[in-house]
Amino acid sequence: MIVDTGASDYALGAVLSQVSDSGKHPIAFDSHKLLPEELNYEINDKEIVGIVWALKRWRAFLISCSSPFKVLTNHFPLQYYTPSKILTHCKACWAEFPSEFHFSIAYHPGCLETLPDAL
Repeated sequence: MIVDTGASDYALGAVLSQVSDSGKHPIAFDSHKLLPEELNYEINDKEIVGIVWALKRWRAFLISCSSPFKVLTNHFPLQYYTPSKILTHCKACWAEFPSEFHFSIAYHPGCLETLPDAL
């Protein structure tokens, strides 16, 4: 499974895809308008919110994956994401929730990742 995520100034988008020998096949699309308090987040935080939101949205599909899945993002720094030592309450929740899943975050240049941004 692959989860493609994207965040803009006002919304989040995500695509859940299944991988087969013939390529990547989208099976679910979703978008979410950012809440008023989320509009002020830095872009790193918006991208993390997008990943956590997508994992929550498709938890039933992803928790049952027999092998680790990939989360693709067009935000380069997130491929090295580790929670900082000093966390706000929100950031602590963002760091805790994904620990239920077995996944890796990979950078996918924005010009190649058009579906989440289109949503």
